[in-house]
Amino acid sequence: MSDTCKLSLAPQSIDSAEPAAKAVLEKARAAVGFIPNMYAGMVNSPGLLDTYLHGYALFRSESGFSPQEQEVVFLTISHENACSYCMAAHSTLADMKMGVPAEVTDAIRDGGEIPDAKLAALSRFTRSMVQSRGNPTDGDMRAFLDAGFSERHALEVILAIAVKTISNYSNHLFHTEVDEMFAGRRWPG
Repeated sequence: MSDTCKLSLAPQSIDSAEPAAKAVLEKARAAVGFIPNMYAGMVNSPGLLDTYLHGYALFRSESGFSPQEQEVVFLTISHENACSYCMAAHSTLADMKMGVPAEVTDAIRDGGEIPDAKLAALSRFTRSMVQSRGNPTDGDMRAFLDAGFSERHALEVILAIAVKTISNYSNHLFHTEVDEMFAGRRWPG
C-alpha cells in the first residue's frame, strides 16, 4: 500500500472523542471488550462506525449462517478486497473463537482449495458476488443452492459484503495497524 493515500485523521479514543464518536466507541467497547485500532480510525465518522457495528451485529445474529460459515464469508470478502487488517482479525477469530479448521482458514488466506465442500461452495459464491459486483451467474447461484444454502443466504452475503466493504476500505485509507492480539495471523503471512 506504499503508493496509496493515507488519511491523516488521528485515531480516537473514548477519552479524546467528541460526544457522538464517544457514544459509538462506548457501544463498540461494550460489544467486543476493547477498542480495536480499526474502530479508532473509523469513528472519525461516527455514522460509518455505527453503521458497521449495526450491520455486523445483524449478520452475526440473524444471517442463518453458522459461526464457521460467517468467518468463511468475512475472510473471503477480506481476501478479495486485500485487507490485511481484516484478514488477520478474522483469521484469529476463526482459529480461536469460531472453530474453523485451520486448513479452511489457511486455504482462504492462501487462495487455495477449501477441503470442506459446503464451505468451499460458500466461499466461491461469496467471491463471485464480490468479483461480479453482485451479478452472479445462474451457475454460481445453482452451485450455492445445491450446497445447501438458500436464496435468503444470498441476501445475507450482500449484508456481509456491505459490512466488510466499510471496514476493508476504511482500513485501506488508514493503513490500520494490526492489533497485537491479531498479530500472529498477519496477512500476507
